[in-house]
Amino acid sequence: GALLAISGGMMDAYSYIMRGHVFANAQTGNMLLFGVNLSEGNFQTALTYFCPILAFTIGIMLADVFRMKSIEMLHWRQISVLIEAVILFGVAFIPLPLNLLANSLTSLACGIQVESFRKIHGHGIATTMCIGNLRSATQNFCDYISRKDWQNLRNTFLYFGIIGCFILGAILGNRAISYLGMHAILTSVILLCVSFIIMFIDREKERLQEE
Repeated sequence: GALLAISGGMMDAYSYIMRGHVFANAQTGNMLLFGVNLSEGNFQTALTYFCPILAFTIGIMLADVFRMKSIEMLHWRQISVLIEAVILFGVAFIPLPLNLLANSLTSLACGIQVESFRKIHGHGIATTMCIGNLRSATQNFCDYISRKDWQNLRNTFLYFGIIGCFILGAILGNRAISYLGMHAILTSVILLCVSFIIMFIDREKERLQEE
């Protein structure tokens, strides 16, 4: 979850800083800018925000397809991570004049991730956006103050920890752009590959528990 959150922060930093101020994850921001540009008659600019929204939606649908069509050797979430890594690897080599394509593909990958990883330790957590995590962290902290239940405090740290990882991803993404330019998204690919490998370890633990 931490690695995916870092990767999520990197993707948003990459698309916003390197690819023309479009959000890869924060589709609310894209919807806002889409509406604003429509109202001003900037239809070409509005399209640059609409396409990532559409791609994000398709990514969510693809994740559900992976879930329903899982294969024996890989968990369906591993397939999601693998496809996401392949997409972002391709994005790293798309020329800057084709930012619309690059941003749409990045949002497609984000849509796959947000649908594939919705829970950590049974708690609803997003690794590609933070507003829901912030709400849940604050709610759990208030519950802890009220009830003095240590589980609420642990949940608070879990949610704030994921938020911190997302921010760390944005920081690292910005630094990577300084050194790697449009290839900076490859850092996210590396993190996704590590996550893919870790999931093999988790599956082995599940088998041992079942035995």
